[in-house]
Amino acid sequence: MFVSRINMGVKTKESTQKGGIYKLVLELSKDKEIKIGKLGTFIFPKGFYIYTGSAQNGLENRINRHLSSDKKFHWHIDYLLSYAKVIKVLRYVGSKDECKLNNVTGQSIGAAQIVKKFGSSDCNCVTHLYYFKNVPAHFHEPC
Repeated sequence: MFVSRINMGVKTKESTQKGGIYKLVLELSKDKEIKIGKLGTFIFPKGFYIYTGSAQNGLENRINRHLSSDKKFHWHIDYLLSYAKVIKVLRYVGSKDECKLNNVTGQSIGAAQIVKKFGSSDCNCVTHLYYFKNVPAHFHEPC
């Protein structure tokens, strides 16, 4: 499994056709009430969020779409991204077990669920978004 870590503004030369899993590390600067599509409206506390997603074809295209501010809202993460800042992207090129990787995040010390079924309406996971008051050490390491 190849893992690529980048800070914002640094691009890699990965093929846009390769698939895999990604994690977005987000920072929300203040408490915010946000409507998440059909899931409803929720209070998101100030802090950090880690979202796990996948794109089995076109990983870079999916990530670039998430980083763009010019898009129609399609996924749950789109709603949160209109308020939160992406501070790190982690790529797991070629990986296919999104739920297993997501569960590792959920078992991290300090992980909390804010919205059930966020990003996980097509699997059995409780959520694919975890909240942290502080960034966990293993997501804070330099790239």
